Amino acid sequence: MLRFLPLKLGRLYRCLKLLLVVGLFVILLMNTHNLFASFQKNELTDRRFINLNKCPACFGTSWCRKFMNGQVSFETWGRLRFLDVFNVKNVYFAQYGEPREGTRRVVLKRLGSNQELAEIDQKICKRATGRPRCDLIQAMYKTEFARINGDVRLLTPEVVEGWSDLVHCPSQRLLDRVVRRYAETKDSGSFLLKNLKDTERMQLLMTLAFNPEPLVLQSFPSDEGWPFAKYLGACGRMVAVNYVGEELWSFYNAPWEKRVDLARQLMDIAEQLTNNDFEFALYLLDVSFDNFAVGPRDGKVIVVDAENVLVADKRLIKQNKPENYDVWYESRFEECDREACLSFSKDSLCSRVTVDHNYYAICQNLLSRFAKWRGSTGGLLHDPPAHIAKDGQLEALLDECTKPKKRYGRFQAAKELREYLTQLAASSSSATARFKRNHDEKNGSVR
Repeated sequence: MLRFLPLKLGRLYRCLKLLLVVGLFVILLMNTHNLFASFQKNELTDRRFINLNKCPACFGTSWCRKFMNGQVSFETWGRLRFLDVFNVKNVYFAQYGEPREGTRRVVLKRLGSNQELAEIDQKICKRATGRPRCDLIQAMYKTEFARINGDVRLLTPEVVEGWSDLVHCPSQRLLDRVVRRYAETKDSGSFLLKNLKDTERMQLLMTLAFNPEPLVLQSFPSDEGWPFAKYLGACGRMVAVNYVGEELWSFYNAPWEKRVDLARQLMDIAEQLTNNDFEFALYLLDVSFDNFAVGPRDGKVIVVDAENVLVADKRLIKQNKPENYDVWYESRFEECDREACLSFSKDSLCSRVTVDHNYYAICQNLLSRFAKWRGSTGGLLHDPPAHIAKDGQLEALLDECTKPKKRYGRFQAAKELREYLTQLAASSSSATARFKRNHDEKNGSVR
């Protein structure tokens, strides 16, 4: 009886696949008219579709002319609205065209799910009128987003502290940087709030409270060497960022040499965000394979989801000297059955100068045998070559970086792991160069 079980399960699986195909076909038939309409119409020129009609309860207007002129258009699958049910995060791929530069791929984000966006509307209405539904534009002028008006000279920590991860523990230096680099105004460059229009000020504050990712990308831009996607602009509740490349998960089974190079870059990102000349520590609170992407040409790893980034001002910590500020902070490893989970204390990240959180997050969720994602375990550095596995050094460093046995062991392990991966990457490059040289010489002698 038991030997027939796999056969029955196989038939059941095939039946389910057939039902799924038939279901999709039926949906296509039912949406035939909408299907053709979707390909003929550029919905990104529709004010309601991009929620431009909800401004100033939106993320900006700097790219509205490009949207309205039809310079931004969805790629093929993005035009099919019935597929939005699968696009919970509201992230789309699109083409952006300039007359002299041609077209290029960009990523469009609504910065939240439909439910999250509906909830922010309800919150605005309740704060202004006590009811969940209202005239959103009028309601914005009765919220805390409008109370910080042109008479307020600076955006100060006590006003926005705790609104989001970016400003969980903001310093005046950080907030001045955010305002000065705000890209949704024509008069950027000043840290004075009074230089922003009322609508621009409300858009800035709403973005800060709802999803500060655009402000992270603007304040720590890729043009200055920060490992984030490039911010392009916004229109209504649609934000445009530069397309980086395929997500890191696509390289999970790439050749060993490629995975070593990616791992080295990830550890370099952890180091840069932790220790830099600006004395801002940027702690990644959500680390998964989907939140990083790899450039197709340069192979560079970039953070593509910066919503959950906590910024601590080390200069302020040294100045205020809170209790134990100079004691090294070790993140605690905890067993977890879920994917991409981390253990951390935001208050500790905000009050210590020396913190190992970024090393811990990268090692545990991306590199080590403890990493879990989409049903797979083993991390990006799974199945190393026999000679590396036999040596045991890589596994030992990854284990110590994730689950240290020694006090402050993760700090040293992260340093040694970066050096070890750099050596592996260099030796792989040398071996590849030698192979290519020998191959070229051999072909030359044959000729």
